[in-house]
Amino acid sequence: MTAVTSFPVLSDTTPEERAARLTEAGAAWSDRIDAKRSSSQLTFRAEGVGEGSVATRVRSGRHEFYVDEPSVLGGDDVAASPVEYALGALVGCQVVVYRLYAQVLGIQVDDIRITADGDLDAARLLGKDPSVRPGFSAIRVRVEITGPETEERYNELRDAVDANCPVLDLLSNPTPVETVVVKA
Repeated sequence: MTAVTSFPVLSDTTPEERAARLTEAGAAWSDRIDAKRSSSQLTFRAEGVGEGSVATRVRSGRHEFYVDEPSVLGGDDVAASPVEYALGALVGCQVVVYRLYAQVLGIQVDDIRITADGDLDAARLLGKDPSVRPGFSAIRVRVEITGPETEERYNELRDAVDANCPVLDLLSNPTPVETVVVKA
């Protein structure tokens, strides 16, 4: 099992091509939902199997990736940890939703870079202090946008993203989770 050390090469998309793709996708989804409201209901799935010390090989759709822990937590450190993936999911979702709502609101975004930092007290995870949360106690998101718009317009964009980002909602609000253990 080896770690992925480079990103796949993505096509260079011009701002015009990105705008066209977002407009086309938005119109198609809008038409689909208008025709049948229930078509907006989506279900995503990820499956994982344990490998190595504590790593997990995850398959989601047609994609496969590894989740691991650093060696100080008993892992082989071949991939990001679950909480790093959670921050990555937030960053990735934010980029998508910023681009989407920039298009919808007519706000020019030339480039975007997002950083998320999360504070976690491992004492609960390691059974030392049941009074602290096992998850993040705080997450800070920094969005750097370049473009010709005013700060007010970019704050308008931030408000739209904050109201509509699925992963931000997932991390900000309780989500019912049901776990069933089945002996195989």
